[in-house]
Parts: sequence; structure tokens; C-alpha cells
Amino acid sequence: MCALRASLVDPDGTENQELVRRKGIMCAEVCDATCRVLSEQTQVDEEAIRVQLEWCRQVCLESAQVFDRQPGAEDSAAACRDCAKACGAFLDTLR
Repeated sequence: MCALRASLVDPDGTENQELVRRKGIMCAEVCDATCRVLSEQTQVDEEAIRVQLEWCRQVCLESAQVFDRQPGAEDSAAACRDCAKACGAFLDTLR
């Protein structure tokens, strides 16, 4: 959803549009990296998982706030909040 939102923004647009584009790309990349860490078949240090989940949660919340200011990006903001909640719930199981 974040990558889609980023792709809809004019790369030569306003400063706010550039922020939406950068946050969308970053969110998509961080979520992808988090999924890869969680799906690794090898032993992954639990602390590394915690750090990755917290990073993903934070980036998703920041992206949702940016998307809230972008008309038509309500679904993207909601998806980011859902992802942040899922990361938080997973973190709770590790504590």
C-alpha cells in the first residue's frame, strides 16, 4: 500500500508530496525487510527481532501521520496503523 501511495505522487511535486513519496518508499522497504527477518529459516537473535519490529512500528506510525495530511491517502494511513499495531502485538509476545 505504501509503495502504491508513493508511486501516485508526482516526483517533481511540492515539498509535501516529496515527503509522502519518501515516507511511502521507506515504509515499504522497512516492512519488506521486517517480513524477511521474521521469515528467515536461520536462527535470528531475539534482540535483533525486537529492534526490527520497533523500527517497523515507528516508521509505519510516521508514515501514517504523513499520509493523514495527503488527500485520498486514508487507506494507506490505515494500513500503516494496522501494520504498526501488528508489530506492537508481536513485540508484546517477546517481552
